[in-house]
Amino acid sequence: MRHKVVKHSFGRKTGPRKALIRGLVEALVENGRIKTTVVKAKELRRHVERAVTSGKPGTVHARRILLAKYPNKNTVAKLVDDISVRFKDRPGGYTRIIKLGPRPGDMADMAYIEFVDYEIPENRAELIEDMESKKAEVHAKKHKAHRKSVRKMQNESRRINRA
Repeated sequence: MRHKVVKHSFGRKTGPRKALIRGLVEALVENGRIKTTVVKAKELRRHVERAVTSGKPGTVHARRILLAKYPNKNTVAKLVDDISVRFKDRPGGYTRIIKLGPRPGDMADMAYIEFVDYEIPENRAELIEDMESKKAEVHAKKHKAHRKSVRKMQNESRRINRA
């Protein structure tokens, strides 16, 4: 027998690991899309898909089972009343994982996990485009300032070496 088989432990003991998964499930259900590491997203997908499937009947029993796993009434209500209804005819595969590449700080592979019918709100899409263009402008200014300081140092070095 294989007792206490866990797919990913995330370097945590049982209690903190369960709390992590609960928090991730609640965040995904509330927001529809979250950014996390690829490993956490793959583990989260298992839990969210099971929760959506068990919420499909919409009965009191289904709510109680979900409340036992995820003790947040708002999360369970949204799962049963909204998300499970949206995926009523779908036999599975309620989430998708979009890989983003490594995180700059520690090079951990990052990804978005979202429900398959998730759409970025229009005003948010415009906001993201504005942020990306501003980010590019700031990067260009920093690069220009850096080049200017490098040229200044090179000039100073040449002046000293000539003397």
